[in-house]
Amino acid sequence: MTSASAPPAVVGVIGGGRMGAGIAQSFAAAGSAVVVVEHDGAAAAVALDRISAGLRRAAERGGLGGPVAGDVPDRVTIATSIAGLPHDADLVVEAVPEDAALKARLLAAAEQAVGERCVLATNTSSLPVTELAAALKRPGRFLGMHFFNPVPVSALIELVLAPDTTGQTLTAAVGWTHALGKQEVVVQDSPGFASSRLGLALGLEAIRMVEEGVADPEAIDTAMRLGYRHPMGPLRLTDVVGLDVRLAIAEHLHATLGERFAPPGLLRAKVARGELGRKAGQGFYSWH
Repeated sequence: MTSASAPPAVVGVIGGGRMGAGIAQSFAAAGSAVVVVEHDGAAAAVALDRISAGLRRAAERGGLGGPVAGDVPDRVTIATSIAGLPHDADLVVEAVPEDAALKARLLAAAEQAVGERCVLATNTSSLPVTELAAALKRPGRFLGMHFFNPVPVSALIELVLAPDTTGQTLTAAVGWTHALGKQEVVVQDSPGFASSRLGLALGLEAIRMVEEGVADPEAIDTAMRLGYRHPMGPLRLTDVVGLDVRLAIAEHLHATLGERFAPPGLLRAKVARGELGRKAGQGFYSWH
């Protein structure tokens, strides 16, 4: 592990989707060498384009304190298998879809590819970190690092501790969080952690209010923005996160925490129609 006052020298990111690309971009901007793992060459090319575009936008905003966007070929490389993770990585972050079996399999493979001092992390927003840790031979070096979308500009990382997570692992993760210019909150492993559990409770109640005809989405969101100083209302945030993502988290919390997290019928209906939010062009708002 590198010094807690500096970013990790070498980072692996498993998954180059929106979250993985944002994580890779953030570490590259802080000065880390980053290897992004995708499942094939076409997906890898898309991931590299995402990261390059993100760094370019950051440079245009004047918010890039580290390498400029033109340096991305030197700072970020792509691998098409877990075996391509660098053995000397300080940190590997798994950022694939919310499928527990897939995450566990990839984390176990990553553990075999890297050295014993490497910290392994999952970016899950709700799956049990303790269960994922069970796939590892050295669970003490594992924790949740829940980044928020969009990663480069979000100020928060939720650090989720499993029972075996060591103090050394937590100290390293806190230092790397600060090196990215972000603030950590440390929580124990529990369904939905702190952020997803509270955020989902608000989002589901807002959906029920639309379903019941209490108010339209714009009115509900405006009430929370102006009345409670939320930067974005719960329904617009649901569109940004993805209605399918919100539904999957709700189903998990419903199964673990009970009826208060039962997904509203309106949420299920919108997902069934493909109204998944910003990424689909339609959710509670039109994004065309």
